[in-house]
Amino acid sequence: MLEIIPNWHPIFVHFTVALFSLAVGLFIATPFLKPPLQEQWQIVARWALWFGAGFTVITGLTGLYAYYTVAHDAPSHTAMTDHRNWAIATITLFLAMTAWSAVLARRKQAIGTVFIATMLAASGVLASTAWRGGEVVYRYGLGVMSLPQVASGAEGDGHAHEHAAGEGDGHAHEHAAGEGHGHAGEIPAASAAMETPNEHHEPAGGQDAAHAHSDATMANGKASNASTAARPKEHHDDGHDHKH
Repeated sequence: MLEIIPNWHPIFVHFTVALFSLAVGLFIATPFLKPPLQEQWQIVARWALWFGAGFTVITGLTGLYAYYTVAHDAPSHTAMTDHRNWAIATITLFLAMTAWSAVLARRKQAIGTVFIATMLAASGVLASTAWRGGEVVYRYGLGVMSLPQVASGAEGDGHAHEHAAGEGDGHAHEHAAGEGHGHAGEIPAASAAMETPNEHHEPAGGQDAAHAHSDATMANGKASNASTAARPKEHHDDGHDHKH
């Protein structure tokens, strides 16, 4: 047999809620419709109610099985018991509405205002039951295999993110409990030794050689400027002076 974790109740409960909600919506809308659409919607509403009643019996049985088998503590037991009591009231109410609808259909009587108002009240009870069922699972964690450790904000040991090339800053990050972001690897020494065309090499000999090299460069620049200034000017017929 197929194993459903924790049990089959979460599957059947969705059919119950969906079919009963559809039936209520169609019964409320039918008085505002004209024949023959009114009769057609009432037929669909009846069948949705009847099928919902069949599913809700299975839903109730699987819910009782979950109530007695799911691991829980004292606070979650209180919430689970509250959900069970609301579910029993919902099932009883909708089974009564199903029997009432069957009697009206057998006698070929129209759906009255009292029936529609009772269906609307039953839908409120159904919504309250469904909300409490969601609280049992999502607030108290009943019926789940495990819970993520998110209460303290830590991601836990061994949790790591890897970014492919071109995503973010291009670095791979690893997260550990209580640690910040750290780069997975440092820049290789060969990459650190690479220079761009705008960088200047430091001459061999250390800092003194670098100063000597800089002074020689400045002296050559001054000599070049002096030789340029000493060149004679040559006058041409076009009125421009040129220096050689």
